[in-house]
Amino acid sequence: MIVRQFINWIRTAPAGERAEATRALARAWLISDLSHDDRVAAEGALLMLLDDPSPLVRQAMAEAFARSTDAPASIVRALSADQPTVALPVLEHSPLLIDADLVDIVATGNDEVQCAVARRIALPVSVCAAIAEVGCAAAALELIENPHAELAPFSWTRIVERHGHLAAIREAMLVLDDIPAATRAALVAKLSETLAQFVVARNWLSPDRAERVTIEARDRSTINIAARSRGDDMQGLVKHLRVTGQLTAGLILRALLSSNLDLFDAALAELADLPLARVSALLHDRGGNSLHALLRRAGLPEATFAAFQVALDACHEQGYVDTDDTAARLRRRMVERVLTHCESDRGATEPLMVLLRRFATESAREEARLFCDELVAEDTIDPIYDDLIAA
Repeated sequence: MIVRQFINWIRTAPAGERAEATRALARAWLISDLSHDDRVAAEGALLMLLDDPSPLVRQAMAEAFARSTDAPASIVRALSADQPTVALPVLEHSPLLIDADLVDIVATGNDEVQCAVARRIALPVSVCAAIAEVGCAAAALELIENPHAELAPFSWTRIVERHGHLAAIREAMLVLDDIPAATRAALVAKLSETLAQFVVARNWLSPDRAERVTIEARDRSTINIAARSRGDDMQGLVKHLRVTGQLTAGLILRALLSSNLDLFDAALAELADLPLARVSALLHDRGGNSLHALLRRAGLPEATFAAFQVALDACHEQGYVDTDDTAARLRRRMVERVLTHCESDRGATEPLMVLLRRFATESAREEARLFCDELVAEDTIDPIYDDLIAA
């Protein structure tokens, strides 16, 4: 009887009053102890209200049902396909929408709709993958900033490929501690490319000079990322570097001259298509033949073999231990030792010598910077120490 009266009244009531009445009916459905007949009648009235010409009415229903597990599933699905002002609360919060529903909504919805889905709690891998693949940049940013989103490595990569040129996307991703090393390297490459295009457009550097500076900066960043990578994360980084053409002899030599044996081993294992344990065992052979055979199988230029051998011998002799800080920068003694050897080696090519000289300059500048930082730190500590003694 009450529902019949409600239906008769709502046909002529103003939109605002209809919206409030609809909100009350939806709440009654959720929290009132309705009889079976009243519940059936109420559901019929709510279904009828899905066709109300005023979005205020449908929005009131969406807000009432958005977070409930007891809402009528057919009504929730209809609301999720309504115009954005109606659908957004349901899309962002409703637990009744299954993964397949959300994937389809992402594929067919506009930017607002995609962003609402990206903000959901406990967002599964499949929905994250859909947003990464077809979502707008704003939705990708919502996804990155959603601590409840479960992104697979390929989804991170896809976001970088599609939106990595945008500063907001890069900044949001780079502050995260748990993104894959391969993704971090891809972001650095995007940033390097963007900066190179900028300085060339401004005529600050020639294209060739900008490209060289970009490659050097990217390689330094890659070594820094690798210094903090272990296990599967390292393997993923090396595979990414190979696919993108960055796993060059220069980068591998930089890794060895930084005493980053983890990256050096993983790179050779990837290029030579050998198990990592096998490569590590071969590299501990001090005879040299194993290293040369491994470098040859990896497809590295034979002119670099002597440089690799001298660097590896120096690394073994000096007993460097990798840490996140030390494995991220060139070792000046090792670089100078390799450079001195190659200067007397008739087999050394000019490109290799140019590379080693650049490494020598870089390592000298880095060592000087660290030395100055230590002096400043000592100057800061000494006055404090003197004050403590005086006290």
